[in-house]
Amino acid sequence: MNTNEDLKTIGSSEEDKNKDLVRGEDDVEEDNDGIVFQNNHVEDEMKKKKPTKGKKPYIIMLTTGLLSLVAGAALFIVAFVGIHNQAQQYNFPDLFGDKKGATTEYSPLTGLALANGQTATSPTYCVQTPNGTDGARPQAGLTQAGVVFEAIAEAGITRFAAIYQNPTSAVIGPIRSLRIYYLQWDTPFNCTIVHAGGSADALAAVAQGYRDLTEDYNYMYRGGYKGRLWNNLFTTSGYLQQVSVDTGNMTSDVHGFARMTPDESNRERVDALAGEKLDITRKATGDTSSVDVKVPTVALRFGGWADFNVNYNYDAESNTYLRSYENGNPHEVYACPEEALGEVNPEDKCTLTQMAPAVVVAMMVEESRASDNYHEDITAIGSGKAYVFQNGTAIEGTWTKTSASDQIKFTDENGNEIKLAPGQTFVSAVPNYGSVIY
Repeated sequence: MNTNEDLKTIGSSEEDKNKDLVRGEDDVEEDNDGIVFQNNHVEDEMKKKKPTKGKKPYIIMLTTGLLSLVAGAALFIVAFVGIHNQAQQYNFPDLFGDKKGATTEYSPLTGLALANGQTATSPTYCVQTPNGTDGARPQAGLTQAGVVFEAIAEAGITRFAAIYQNPTSAVIGPIRSLRIYYLQWDTPFNCTIVHAGGSADALAAVAQGYRDLTEDYNYMYRGGYKGRLWNNLFTTSGYLQQVSVDTGNMTSDVHGFARMTPDESNRERVDALAGEKLDITRKATGDTSSVDVKVPTVALRFGGWADFNVNYNYDAESNTYLRSYENGNPHEVYACPEEALGEVNPEDKCTLTQMAPAVVVAMMVEESRASDNYHEDITAIGSGKAYVFQNGTAIEGTWTKTSASDQIKFTDENGNEIKLAPGQTFVSAVPNYGSVIY
């Protein structure tokens, strides 16, 4: 057998194969450009065979998105301009105040926002007004007084010191005599004291630098209604303003009571009178829109005369206290036109309306008969128990007045100053032997 030769032949064949492989690798390296060309050609062929997924859809989607964005922007601009133009046709309330920084000016006398043409420094007038049953009632113009002090003047009969600023009433009065304690309450309001005579101590005090107008027929007149008897001396808003012009007292530096703003008062009222306060942490068990008036009635007793003791009934709708007397008669006054009518009788030109202040304050005061056993001595400078009725609630505390020129300060039982609600305010000096019932 040629076994060895066969083996050699087989070995040669393997060597030849290896040489071919080596030569093939060399050929690849030598013809690298050709391989790259071939590979690119293959890739091109593969691309031709693969389906084209997404090139055109992506372009379509992108184009559609851009068109939608442009259309949406155009619609927004059109809608905004349309709403802006539409809004100019309506007078929407400004719920968050004036963003430009403008502020509302409030009256230092009442705490209410001043109307156009009114100023916080307009001159004030303190008119001594009777309240007897001898022709003094009904008073005229009293609804326009921002603050009204009430106290016994003589023999159990009450009298008012009515304080006006920017009055417009065609008739104001009647006008009666001055007492020293009314003058002490009037002083912080920097007003012209309007009266017809007075007690000796009051006349001596008012002559010491006060703005004084007493029974002057250049600025006052006698009404012709016979039932008025001696309570027939009146003035007008025009006459009072002329006094300021003639005397050069065209402004007043008013030091009024501490007041809440109307918004603050409204929030306090809602919180105080809510039948059930809203609480987001629990389910309401009652009617959260109901009103629970804490103090519906107030009674002030100056003494034993039912003609001068006062009752108040709180009216939640108007947030005022309807004033009447213990004898059951409403306290009606003449509301007169806001125009110059000349020297007229209020009975001829004015209409009756019930007094209804927004705030009622009762001050307990030391009081006794004067040496003549007819007039009253009242301690107006000092301190005592106070009751403040406003927004359907009652606050007990203390009144304090340190001098004639200082304003009365009201504090609660914790010593915090009580801010009064805005609006007309009645301050009644109730003798310590009297009572406040609510």
